[in-house]
Amino acid sequence: MPAPSANPSRAASLKSFASTDRFLAEIAAPATLRPGYVLIGDEAFLYQRCRQGVLAALAPEATRDFSLHDFDLAITPIFEVLDCAQTPSLMAPFQVLFVRNLKLLYGRGSKKAEFAAIDTYFRSPNPQAVLLFVADHLRIPTDLRRMDYQDKERYERIRETLGDACGLVELARVSEVDAIRWVTSEAESRGIRFDPDAARELVDALGADMMLVAGEMEKLCLYVAAPNEAIARNHITLGDVETMVLAAKQRSLYELTDAISQRDRTRALLLLHGLLNASDGGEDAAIGHLYMLARTFRQMLVILEKNVRDSRDLWAALWQGFRMPPFAAEDLIRQARRYKSRRELTRALRLVAKADLELRSSPANKLLVLERLILALATEPTPTTHATTHQFAMEL
Repeated sequence: MPAPSANPSRAASLKSFASTDRFLAEIAAPATLRPGYVLIGDEAFLYQRCRQGVLAALAPEATRDFSLHDFDLAITPIFEVLDCAQTPSLMAPFQVLFVRNLKLLYGRGSKKAEFAAIDTYFRSPNPQAVLLFVADHLRIPTDLRRMDYQDKERYERIRETLGDACGLVELARVSEVDAIRWVTSEAESRGIRFDPDAARELVDALGADMMLVAGEMEKLCLYVAAPNEAIARNHITLGDVETMVLAAKQRSLYELTDAISQRDRTRALLLLHGLLNASDGGEDAAIGHLYMLARTFRQMLVILEKNVRDSRDLWAALWQGFRMPPFAAEDLIRQARRYKSRRELTRALRLVAKADLELRSSPANKLLVLERLILALATEPTPTTHATTHQFAMEL
């Protein structure tokens, strides 16, 4: 995926980009360039935007091999980093040093020697070098009032120790409104019209994760600008987003499980038909839909067993590769809590497994199998005792 645009004018009116815009304007002029900066926050999109701007302004490609240094404090002590910054290069007029894992300076121990060395360096910094500390162990939300208490403490420690010598650049999460505006303006700069409802669906489906949004937008732009005249139209619609973006496809599945958990049989059947109509394979995609249903009920089972209350607990309870898109987190927690016990969710898994067996047996009507499944899932279970089975047709 191409790096995010570092052109401040393209996002000048977006509040979420204000901190990075100021930083990019500052480094572009020698008179305002500071000897050091701390890039605070885990918003990878804004970090890439800052890095691209730094390289364009201070480390041109002709001399980049000699002027750009990437350090990791887990590997290289801060003393060596500062020594490199202080030593002029014979091959490049300016030195750019990115320093990752800043959190190690604030771990166990006082680190008095390390901070003393930093203080000594910034009292007489090399005017031909800039240090960029990366503090991506903090999460800065769009609304600073909702910042986690622990992250606030970390932020204050960084400001107290490095704030006087370095400029602080906040890489906060991009708001949904700004993300939508960025998508439409970025597409417009390429001569492509991005419908507002399509941009809203793209951003919402990806939880305003700007790295994902930028990657999917790139894919959509390539799709509508394809050499094939039957496709090329330089116009992105809601249908294009629903067709090309996986998370947008998944949205209707979570709407289906929401109707099931509310025991709304009519709505659940309507959503099932909508899901099948939107699928490229129609009824032939039924096995895939069953797999996703089983996966979703497994996620709800973990949520119920781990007593997950919010999205922060959710990411700790669900392992990598078994998580849902960010937009679905709160919805799935709410759906899981509608089930009274583990038994109800394991019953749902058994019903999905039974339907899977029927589909793999080449039934005369696949739609009828799916409709019976949805009706059973959306019906309150009876208190009768059933024999336990351990045979599953699919990995649940």
